[in-house]
Amino acid sequence: MKKDFERRFYMPQELRLQAAGEETKALIAGHAAVFNQRSEDLGGFVEQIAPGAFAKSLASRDVRALLNHNADMVLGRSSAGTLRLQEDETGLSFEIDPPDTTYARDLTVSMSRGDVKEMSFGFITIEDAWAKVEDVWVRTLLEVDVLEISPVTFPAYGQTTVSARSLDRWKEAQVAEQPPADPQLLDDEMRGLRLRMQRLA
Repeated sequence: MKKDFERRFYMPQELRLQAAGEETKALIAGHAAVFNQRSEDLGGFVEQIAPGAFAKSLASRDVRALLNHNADMVLGRSSAGTLRLQEDETGLSFEIDPPDTTYARDLTVSMSRGDVKEMSFGFITIEDAWAKVEDVWVRTLLEVDVLEISPVTFPAYGQTTVSARSLDRWKEAQVAEQPPADPQLLDDEMRGLRLRMQRLA
C-alpha cells in the first residue's frame, strides 16, 4: 500500500544563524523536530514523536534541505555533506551549509531579522500508535521516513487528513482484533429485552 506524504512544522527554541565571514561559511542550525512534545490540535487528536523515530531513515535516506518546501530552492543535501542530520536527546538536529545563491542569501538576511524562524519537515509514516489519554486521542510517530526539512515563512500543519485516515484504520484494526460476541450472551440479552417490552405493553 502506498504511504502518504505528510508535513509538520516546529518553532525551534534555538534556530542558529552563523553569518559568513572572511574565514567562516554561513551556517544554519537547530532542530527540525522535537521528541515527546505534543502538537496543537490536528482536528480531534494531537501528535508526538517518539525518540528513535528517525534513526532508520537517517541511516539510508538522502535528505534535502529546502526553502519553503520548494524543490527548486535547495539549501543542502545529506549525500553532498551540506546537510547534516542526527538524532539527539532533544529531537532531529540539523546543520545546513547554505549555497551562495540569491535565495539562500535572502534567507539568511530574513533569519537575522527574525522574519523566518520556523522549521518544517516532510515525511512518510512507517509505524505509528494511537492511545486515548484523558479523552484526547494521541498519535505517536514510532518510525518515519524523513524526506526533507525546510525553513518556512508560513508554517502550517498540512495533510492532517492523512493522520485522520490513520486513526480510522487503527480503530478498524482494533475492532477486527476483538473476539466475536458470545452467542449465549446475545440470546440472554434478547430475552431480557423481550421481557422488558412485554412489561411496557
